[in-house]
Amino acid sequence: MKERLAGLFVLVFLLVSLNASASTREEKRVADAADVIDQILRIPEQSIPPSLLSRAYAVAVVPNVVKVGLGVGARRGKGIIVVRQDDNSWSNPAFITLTGGSVGWQIGAQSTDVILVFKTRKGVDGIANGKLTLGADASLAAGPLGRNAGLATDLAMKAEVVSYSRSRGLFAGVALEGAGVTMDRKANAAFYSSPDMTPEKVFASSPNIAPNVANEFVQLLTRQTSRLPTQPGMQAGTTEPSLSEEEEETTEVRTFGLPDPDEPEG
Repeated sequence: MKERLAGLFVLVFLLVSLNASASTREEKRVADAADVIDQILRIPEQSIPPSLLSRAYAVAVVPNVVKVGLGVGARRGKGIIVVRQDDNSWSNPAFITLTGGSVGWQIGAQSTDVILVFKTRKGVDGIANGKLTLGADASLAAGPLGRNAGLATDLAMKAEVVSYSRSRGLFAGVALEGAGVTMDRKANAAFYSSPDMTPEKVFASSPNIAPNVANEFVQLLTRQTSRLPTQPGMQAGTTEPSLSEEEEETTEVRTFGLPDPDEPEG
């Protein structure tokens, strides 16, 4: 009897340890995303324009995206996404995965933080329903930098998603055409301790159900996005004047999508 009780105790201990480890991984992901948002607050003159964030429908942050390449490159990272609620507050974070590849002159490996600013609901619906391919399912543009650039260009961009990267503390617009964004349902289940936590439930849920680290991320983002009156383009299909040729950013590296190894085939 004692041996059985001892074995049961060990089993329970292992299960609790595994759950705690999974929760810790997701919490670290949220904490890393909060650090990226904190850096935006620190250098507004050289980062994402506050005016662009203030009009966003959703914001995704993918810390530590690993990119490796020798002619043909691969990019992969795990992050979070929040959406703007009807009362102008930000939702609880849902977990996402970014996967893509590229062809062009590139060599070596690097880790960057990726930020995606969604101007309409269309792209978020694509992620929640399965997968969003940037540049194909939703139009994409490399974003402008700084307060002045934001005031001059964010209202003129017709893209539904604006993309940025942060490397060595510096922000830059980044081309991510063809990269796929999928919902990380396992991470959502682990973070919210419920296997039935769909993206819709995450976005509609009360802040009280999320660990404190999620509230810290939302507070940081709120501080950044509450500086200007909001005019979010929340309706899918809204169109705006395009950037001038001088403002459009080009790249010699062509990107494309890669299958997500976490997603079942078929």
